[in-house]
Amino acid sequence: MDIKSLIARFPALADAAAQRETVWENPAVRPFDEAKSRLPLTEADVDDAEARLARFAPFLEKHFPETAPRRGVIESPLTDIPHMRDYLNERRGARLDGRLLLKRDSDLPISGSVKARGGIYEVLKHSEELALENGLLHGDYTVFDTQKSRDFFHQYAIHVGSTGNLGLSIGIMGAAIGYRATVHMSADAKQWKKDLLREKGVTVVEYASDYSKAVQEGRALAQRDPRSYFVDDENSADLFLGYAVAARRLKAQLAEMRIAVDAEHPLFVYLPCGVGGAPGGIAFGLKQEFGDDVFCIFVEPVQACCMLLGMATGLHSGICVQDFGLTGLTAADGLAVGRPSGFVGRAVAELVSGVVTVGDAVLFDDLRALADGEGIFIEPSACAAFQGAVKLHDMKQLLASQNLTEERLRNAAHVAWATGGSMVPAREREAYLAAH
Repeated sequence: MDIKSLIARFPALADAAAQRETVWENPAVRPFDEAKSRLPLTEADVDDAEARLARFAPFLEKHFPETAPRRGVIESPLTDIPHMRDYLNERRGARLDGRLLLKRDSDLPISGSVKARGGIYEVLKHSEELALENGLLHGDYTVFDTQKSRDFFHQYAIHVGSTGNLGLSIGIMGAAIGYRATVHMSADAKQWKKDLLREKGVTVVEYASDYSKAVQEGRALAQRDPRSYFVDDENSADLFLGYAVAARRLKAQLAEMRIAVDAEHPLFVYLPCGVGGAPGGIAFGLKQEFGDDVFCIFVEPVQACCMLLGMATGLHSGICVQDFGLTGLTAADGLAVGRPSGFVGRAVAELVSGVVTVGDAVLFDDLRALADGEGIFIEPSACAAFQGAVKLHDMKQLLASQNLTEERLRNAAHVAWATGGSMVPAREREAYLAAH
């Protein structure tokens, strides 16, 4: 692969290859009415996912008491963070006039991260299919909380490759249903996540190499066993749809807070990105709900900007960060992915406004600022979202092409998507807060 020629064709890649923070604006983004005809999934697919989660709510409420306040719905708060907005404006060079809100998927029940959406949804969908095929399910979904059901599912195995948070969601839910659950984890996965999974009865297989190797090995092992199911973070439409449901939940929360989203009140959403499944699914759902009034910006670590490279070149999963001399290593363990999802990159190629990258040191500065100013803790990978807000005014092509005038920006709402954090142990939190 001739990297020099790629950089000559796509100048934004020069900053990425030089390990500098980068802003890439997507020249392929299209009006949603034009783009949606080329999407691999539809609003009806999101309807189906939402209905399935509703069917499972009685089981979730019964088995996971932390979901009882929402009657078995796995959802997170949306919180105004004005002190963080002031910090970003005064200390980080942002120019935010509208409201800044935090979508706290860091506080999602069961597994404490955005992966509780897609990961848990895919386990539930597979379980529903097996239960229906084998005559186990007759309308009452609390049957999944019986010993008979768990004994049935223990005949089956479920595998996933993960840097951490997806493994938690698949492992915890898989074990709760009764599967023999195995999580294949890369070298950069945090020890506490491995320990927690083992406490839940999940088998953890560790690899000395990166995320892609863990996925490859997990997939190969599952393929050798006809009773094994592999959750494919790189290619799964089910994961994608589980994340997409979040957009409808956000729409309802914005309405409850009387925050308008329309042509004169644009919505900007900043999404931390690893392999791409969670931000891609959420962006897909947001475009279904808000069309051209929402602007989705992905944020990646400088050393693991795989989605930027894949989308900018159009090579998608045919390229990795190591091709550009980057390491793929980052303190944002949930984003430590070297090769992007080709499925997601192609699905959102005309939907995402751009990608920006962030250095690790900034993540810890923002983590402390949020904790000090708002009393909210999120993990470093979740803090990547704030870089999107900081770099918005550097996206001059976006602002000009969409007529995002100063007046419209004053009326805007900004949502930073906090992807994880509530399950981080106290000792780890202290270390993050002290890190530089």
